[in-house]
Amino acid sequence: MADKESAAAVIKDVPEASWKSLAGKKIYFGHMSVGSNMIEGIHDLAKENPQIRLDIVETNNPSNFDRPLFAHSSIGKNEDPAYKIDAFVQYMDSGLGNKADIAFFKFCYIDILSATDADEVFTRYKNAMEMLKKKYPKVTFVHVTAPLRLVQTGFLVPVKKIIGRPVGGYADNIKRSRFNELLRQEYKGKEQVFDLARIESTYPDGRRFEFDSGGNSYESLVADYTNDGGHLNETGRKVVAGHLLVFLASLSK
Repeated sequence: MADKESAAAVIKDVPEASWKSLAGKKIYFGHMSVGSNMIEGIHDLAKENPQIRLDIVETNNPSNFDRPLFAHSSIGKNEDPAYKIDAFVQYMDSGLGNKADIAFFKFCYIDILSATDADEVFTRYKNAMEMLKKKYPKVTFVHVTAPLRLVQTGFLVPVKKIIGRPVGGYADNIKRSRFNELLRQEYKGKEQVFDLARIESTYPDGRRFEFDSGGNSYESLVADYTNDGGHLNETGRKVVAGHLLVFLASLSK
């Protein structure tokens, strides 16, 4: 999908057969609060687009996967990315790996902060996913970039840079960008990647919201997509959910 095309508009161009095929899949999505925003966005768009007929159920119980559904649940705990990785593996090993057609989970922005070793988190993630792909070859595992937060803007930013003071949000988003670049380099063009960070940092007209630090550009959450600097508001959740729905429909052809 071209960045400047609204996901809500592109939904109209997805063939009915793709939506029907998607509705016949067994999908699992593990998440925390931003993921809950995304689920709310899916509900919003489903009300506006009756061709989207997903059975959205909050569960990670394998016994519920006896029929097509879009299952989702909380996973692990915030600020502990290793625990979330291990929890996803546990869910797959508990029976979901033998039943799901598509499975994925996402980190929260609070899981990757300035003090986080992003390389270590990615290595643990990569090893876990390699193991799952070998154990459950029939599952399409989707890789998701880590979400972003809004960074400080305004006249104080250049002042802080001149005097060497940290700019609000820069250090954390730089570390998230490191994780995301590792994920893109490893999987993009080879496996399925839902680039949440790129969507969050792109305006509907295609402009990017980036900041410069140390001679490099990094992504930031678009201010219009959030009310608190991190979670998705009604606008943001519909933008992200629209892209996710179109992405999943493309996997169901």
